[in-house]
Amino acid sequence: MILDMSQYHERQAALYRRALGLEYFTVVYNALEAGLSLFFGTLAGSIALVGFGLDSIVESLSGFILIWRLRKHGKVSQEEEERVEKKALKFVAVTFFVLGLYILFQSIRKLALREMPDPSLPGIVIALVSLVVMPVLSVAKRKTGEEIRSGALIADSRETLACSFLSVALLAGLGLNYLFGWWFADAIAGIFSVLFLFHEGMEAWREVECAPGHC
Repeated sequence: MILDMSQYHERQAALYRRALGLEYFTVVYNALEAGLSLFFGTLAGSIALVGFGLDSIVESLSGFILIWRLRKHGKVSQEEEERVEKKALKFVAVTFFVLGLYILFQSIRKLALREMPDPSLPGIVIALVSLVVMPVLSVAKRKTGEEIRSGALIADSRETLACSFLSVALLAGLGLNYLFGWWFADAIAGIFSVLFLFHEGMEAWREVECAPGHC
């Protein structure tokens, strides 16, 4: 029995190390992605690409929040850890709404003023790379979150998945503008991404309000 408990704790420790590793990768990758997206998005005047860069910043912030939460494991009481979990989940939910509101405002402004972004081949490349990396990272986070029963990590995995959907919207918007000169596709892609962001924000917030074991 002692051996079984020892193996269980070793397994949990390994899972938390894996979760931390995934979050460290999230922060570094998204910081790089944010810098490139904001640079090329500003050059092209693309709200979809700038919004994608901002999403990467939010994803990095979410990663920092999860690192803070995961590093609390084993250092505080179970009750305190549950409070930290709720706080982390609430922060992740708020990041969805903040990003969604910004992209919605900028997309509507672009349509109203008929601002035409320049074609951006680097933006298309960034979107394609994200389409490969983000789904894999999201699955790894979700699986680990389920194993350690962390709602915050599972919510963060959905934010990573949101980045994949934003990549699709970004690729569609930039691609249509690049190939056919459809300037409005950029703003419409931004609005489409807002719907997903708000939905995920509400889901994460609902989990915050749920009683333990009743979500």
